[in-house]
Amino acid sequence: MPKQNIQTRGRGARPPRPQAPQEFEQRVLDVARTARVTAGGRRFNFRATTVIGDRKGRVGIGIGKGRDVSLAIEKSVRAARKHLIHAPITPDGTIPYEVTGKQTSAIVFLKPAREGRGIVAGGAVRAVADLAGYKNLSGKVIGRSTNKMNNAQAAINALKKVRYISPKEDKNQKEQVKNEEEKSETEGEKKVKKTAAKKDKKKTAAKKLKS
Repeated sequence: MPKQNIQTRGRGARPPRPQAPQEFEQRVLDVARTARVTAGGRRFNFRATTVIGDRKGRVGIGIGKGRDVSLAIEKSVRAARKHLIHAPITPDGTIPYEVTGKQTSAIVFLKPAREGRGIVAGGAVRAVADLAGYKNLSGKVIGRSTNKMNNAQAAINALKKVRYISPKEDKNQKEQVKNEEEKSETEGEKKVKKTAAKKDKKKTAAKKLKS
């Protein structure tokens, strides 16, 4: 019988597995080397400060330490996931009103910007606003702090104070205020009518006495 040519398929180079899309984008703000004095000398570690966000309103900041930079960044990202906040964004891509945040000596002032203005801020404040998903925002570091970690945390503290009022809630609040004003006006009119009626009664009683 003729021999059959059996082709064996080797392993070869496998194509890379498709990676799942990342839920959050990250940006490293600062990497610093730290030292700890021990009996055998000084031990050096690295400290990383990272901001993460999904550009849909969720943003957080984290700090991590490790023997190398990659480990420190990985720990900081895990810490940032535990401290996420939801930053309200208006349909124009900005905040609804002015707000100020503070962290130690760092003070950050944020205010809304018109559509098409972009993010007018620098450093850590810009990173927080960008990863949070804002498109039009003005920010200013008022304090003299140059610490990126404190400035970023102050920006997040400012965003924590913001509460977005939807158009429906705004309409309901305006209607409620209008109803209260109308109610107070009607009550005031009733009081005026009562006082006028009392005065008329006194006048008629005085006329009867004179006659």
